[in-house]
Amino acid sequence: MILETLSAVVLGVALSWAALRSLPGRLPARRTVFAAGALGALFGTSLMRSVLGSGHPAVTVVGAVLIAAVTVSLLIRPRSRPLGRSAAA
Repeated sequence: MILETLSAVVLGVALSWAALRSLPGRLPARRTVFAAGALGALFGTSLMRSVLGSGHPAVTVVGAVLIAAVTVSLLIRPRSRPLGRSAAA
């Protein structure tokens, strides 16, 4: 159980690092992104263990990383567009 949780958190932090490397201008502060990845993985681990039970460690980690990915993706800001004139003006 501890190994599942630790591996899910490490993978969540690695996912956060990859998101920061690929989308540097569209994410908030690094600390926020790393915290969201780690906490999303912790929540995902507990959720997957409650759904699947204790007999599926690999599926639990995969599900936890998917939930961490969703959590990190919620932090992505839209691209900033230059303000232009609207069609009505």
